[in-house]
Amino acid sequence: MHATFVPRIKLCGVTTLEDAEQAAELGAWAVGLNFWPGSARRCDLDTAAEIAASLKRRVEFAGIFVNPTLEQVASTAEVVGLTMIQLHGDEGPIFCGEIARRTGCKVIKAMRVHSGADIQALSAFHVDFHLLDSYVPGQRGGTGETFAWELARAHRGRVPLILSGGLTPENVAEAVATVRPFAVDVASGVESSPGHKDPAKVQAFVTAVGAEALAAAERAARDAAALAPDEPEAALPAPEAVV
Repeated sequence: MHATFVPRIKLCGVTTLEDAEQAAELGAWAVGLNFWPGSARRCDLDTAAEIAASLKRRVEFAGIFVNPTLEQVASTAEVVGLTMIQLHGDEGPIFCGEIARRTGCKVIKAMRVHSGADIQALSAFHVDFHLLDSYVPGQRGGTGETFAWELARAHRGRVPLILSGGLTPENVAEAVATVRPFAVDVASGVESSPGHKDPAKVQAFVTAVGAEALAAAERAARDAAALAPDEPEAALPAPEAVV
């Protein structure tokens, strides 16, 4: 019997308590709260703190930062109640380590994938999670663009992988089947407008992830059955002697 592994889901670019609550109700692992000033999905501190207080212990709260100072991250983490820090800029391994030490939060290091070399560069980051996103010049996530998922197979090591970049209810099953990530991260793919989630799209995304997990388990079971040795036929009883 093969266990069914369902990738965890991180709903990113959340700006309202309503969207965060839906994510929690649907079993999301984490919600992403963007604090980069250049983001169309920037979440103000008061709303972020309200979300974290309302959903405490139900989901992880990931704060997204781009090239911040240590003080900026530490202060925001304390005020909001973050449990994870996602660094989406040019932060180096030492800075990532200091963030973990200073805040006590788990650290996600994001890398925008332009080639296989970008994925290999993540090996220097001994953090809690690696996140792969699409490379679009001048933009830091939330682009709606995908990258060549087969490149993700170059990811090595024990750091769990989060797949991001242009995921939608329509393509997430293929992405999961190709990469087999620990988690998938979605923002623009389930929105009605930047920073505002479409409940039907969020539901469809969650359903698609679960359906692919079941399909993968069924494929694994069929493959295992095909490789199993044939059982020998039962021996026929010897005929009775005729007197």
